[in-house]
Amino acid sequence: MRIAFVGKGGSGKTTLSALFSRHLARSGAPVLAIDGDINQHLSEALAPEAEEPFTSPPLGAHLGEIKDHLRGSNPRITSRDAMIKTTPPGRGSRLLRLLGDDELHARHVGRAGGVPLMVTGEFDESDLGVACYHSKLGAVELYLGHLVDGPGEYAVVDMTAGADAFASGLFTRFDMTFLVAEPTRKGVSVYRQYRDHAEQFGIRIAVIGNKVTCEDDLLFLKEEVGDDLLTHLVHSSWVRAAEQGRAEGGLDTLDSLEPHNRHALNVLREAVDSHPRDWERLHRHAVEFHLRNARAWADDRTGQDLAGQVDPDFVPGPAALT
Repeated sequence: MRIAFVGKGGSGKTTLSALFSRHLARSGAPVLAIDGDINQHLSEALAPEAEEPFTSPPLGAHLGEIKDHLRGSNPRITSRDAMIKTTPPGRGSRLLRLLGDDELHARHVGRAGGVPLMVTGEFDESDLGVACYHSKLGAVELYLGHLVDGPGEYAVVDMTAGADAFASGLFTRFDMTFLVAEPTRKGVSVYRQYRDHAEQFGIRIAVIGNKVTCEDDLLFLKEEVGDDLLTHLVHSSWVRAAEQGRAEGGLDTLDSLEPHNRHALNVLREAVDSHPRDWERLHRHAVEFHLRNARAWADDRTGQDLAGQVDPDFVPGPAALT
């Protein structure tokens, strides 16, 4: 299952991404956390007391090699340069199992706070003024497009702030999008953007109220969000202490997390697990956005008709692995 955490900057989405990833990992479930935020802080949120920085190679810096690996022997993709972020898999493509025994996972997955983690990477000096962050997020989109994950397996992505995910087809790659909202007008403003866009494609979104301190906060969220409010977390002195390095055991243990907040993490998992994957619809969205990108810019840039990359008789999923 693929889960995105989105929200306004400062809403707490990175902290919740880390808490939920830790929650899943403690249960013994296979989980991979992915830092897809332009501000790369998920490793710190997962392991705030780590003495050494996270060092696994970022996805964005190795996009060419990732393309070569994923296209495999697919005859519809002539080169890495002809493969764009929306190129869907077809026969001959290398499909991935979550945390599988392959060179992509071996190279790019490290651990932070005991949780497997991949990062897109930050801007470097060569990017400044000439590149947008979507070029790095393209690696995440390709990864998810070639991932065959099953029930009880989780890829948790901390996304960029705001509604920026709608600038690509990445927002259709998830089974559930959790929108983290503080109980303020600014906190719920991003929700309306997500709701309106997601409805067009049948994307499942649920709002998580965060930093709720009183009944008035909760009533405000209910009035602004309605039935999309799934659950809420109260202000957590334990999380604050953990992020300051003062909580016993840091984020390696959730035993001291407030009971209400532990319950909220259970509610999130139940929501994710409640709907099985529709592989055909997932692939249909991928093809639709690939054709949009091909017509808008990619055909001209590559000099090819990229509609030909769509394998009409192929649908990714468990059956495609055999």
